[in-house]
Amino acid sequence: MRASLFITCLIDNLYPQVAESMVKILDRYGVRIDVPMTQTCCGQPAYNSGYVDEARTVGATLLDAFEDAEYVITGSGSCAGMIHHDYPFLFQSDERLAARAEKLKAKTYEFSQFLVNVLGVRDVGARFPHRVTYHPSCHGARLLGIKNEPETLLSRVKEIDFVELPYASDCCGFGGTFAVKMAEISAAMVTEKTAHIHETNASFLVGTDMGCLMNIDGRLKREGSTVQVKHLAELLYEGILLEEGASR
Repeated sequence: MRASLFITCLIDNLYPQVAESMVKILDRYGVRIDVPMTQTCCGQPAYNSGYVDEARTVGATLLDAFEDAEYVITGSGSCAGMIHHDYPFLFQSDERLAARAEKLKAKTYEFSQFLVNVLGVRDVGARFPHRVTYHPSCHGARLLGIKNEPETLLSRVKEIDFVELPYASDCCGFGGTFAVKMAEISAAMVTEKTAHIHETNASFLVGTDMGCLMNIDGRLKREGSTVQVKHLAELLYEGILLEEGASR
């Protein structure tokens, strides 16, 4: 199986280890990954700020970059949600581009969705002896339709102490440009989120979108919290290495 990696801006610039973890896990299942170097932003920041024409110009670069991809996999439910939910509207005025956008939509998956729903993987062979809680990002859950795929993968991790996050579906307050435009409201929302994280007594918070995780991690650090924040792919790959080391 051949797939292309849609890295996303935050992962590319700030969290490259997330992309590395995804590639290493997928390689274990025979998925040959390529990374089209012409890919750029999906256009979401411009689109959410009302710059529709500019977002269309940026988004068209993904149509070109992934034209020949069999599958497109990304570590961001938000960016995949942009392709699934907003590209049909963004390119509706051009019949040719609209058809290409639908083609890209049909083959684009968030990482956990691809593992569980396409590859049929539920147990990656990981061990992670820590208390973990999970934050379901709004765009991934509501725009992309991520349901229990992350929990399915986490539930098969050996020795994990997984605990539900209270009010998990509440937004963390990031929302991309929302955190800038409505800073005080955003700060109040993320403070509520970290309070609920502390209620779980978890040592790790895991999620599927680095925008949300970056926002939550920043607040936790400002509070002096010891809770560590990781993308799902990071946690799974660290768990795989731990399990392989224990079996030697």
